[in-house]
Amino acid sequence: MRPFALGAGALAVAGTTALYLAPSDPFGGEPYAVAKIEPYRPVEPPPTPPAQQQPMAAAEAGQGQSPAEAVASEIEQLSGVKVTRHGGEGSSARIIHIEPPSGVRLAPAPDRRVTERGPYGLLPKIGADGAWPMDVYARPFVAAPTVKPGAPRIALVVGGVGLNARSSLDAVDQLPEGVTLAFAPYGAELDRLAAQARARGHEALLQAPMEPFDYPQNNPGPHTLLTGAPDGGLDDLRWLMSRFSGFAGVMNHLGGRFTADEAAMYGALSEIAQRGLFFLDDGASPQSLAGKLAPKLSLPHARVDVIIDQRNTPQSMDAAFAQLESVARDKGVAIGFANATPAAIARVARFARDLERRGIALAPVSAALSSKSSNGAATEMGQYR
Repeated sequence: MRPFALGAGALAVAGTTALYLAPSDPFGGEPYAVAKIEPYRPVEPPPTPPAQQQPMAAAEAGQGQSPAEAVASEIEQLSGVKVTRHGGEGSSARIIHIEPPSGVRLAPAPDRRVTERGPYGLLPKIGADGAWPMDVYARPFVAAPTVKPGAPRIALVVGGVGLNARSSLDAVDQLPEGVTLAFAPYGAELDRLAAQARARGHEALLQAPMEPFDYPQNNPGPHTLLTGAPDGGLDDLRWLMSRFSGFAGVMNHLGGRFTADEAAMYGALSEIAQRGLFFLDDGASPQSLAGKLAPKLSLPHARVDVIIDQRNTPQSMDAAFAQLESVARDKGVAIGFANATPAAIARVARFARDLERRGIALAPVSAALSSKSSNGAATEMGQYR
């Protein structure tokens, strides 16, 4: 019995020692868990997707605009609503501008009746039913109800649209829908931009680069119409006309030498006439023969009366607007032209919106055209065709 008693005593001593050495359990043997508490950090926003995966407006947001702002801008373009944000990004302050609709809607382009496939893309043509692209794609002239019948008309053209993404969107969005937009042939996504502009109610023109007197030192760009071209520049003109659909007319960009060359100009205007378009002379060169040659081709045409941003200062542009209004009141109709720069867009927009109050109708260029009949009498296009 003694060995067993000794063993039991040893076990009792060992158990007591273990209980003494073991760390105390504050929970009395109850189950428990340990959790690590981290300081609060705000959730990081998701990374911006690559530019090629963003919508077009977001991909073009490099002009000091975030992708979110660019997408919002594109939505504003398509909806006809202008949202002005104040207080910086993240601010809740918003001013929403909704222009009253005029009721004028332009048909989508291209229209199959007045379209044919050329070597470089779609080209305008006179339809088999006699439809002219200038009629199909023109913006109907509808004067505001507050403007008296027979009131003076002013047509405003903003050119160079398509070259700068931000300025082009500003022109489409900020200018009243009665302002005509002239698209340069070198911009990206011209078909998309022109369709967007026409959906907003803007009549569209194609700006065709033509040879200036100091060419090639001053080179307007590829496919410029040149006086020495073996085919009279027709291949280049057809390339230019294929850049987008939906333009009602063609206007020159530069072209002092080309527009003064009778053979070259006659060939270009003949092509424009045969395709059912009109021609607008930018008014920069006093030596242009467009006014002399167009009547011989029964080509509807017009000439810019005042270049608004010839000197790009607020004072000079305001003086140009005053001159334009004076011409309109004297002759009944006047055409002004400006380039799509931020300063000019803002000034043209303000002037255009004020015309109705001044008793003047804002008209698309197609409603300010004239042609000379065989007896030399000037005829407005509303009566000419």
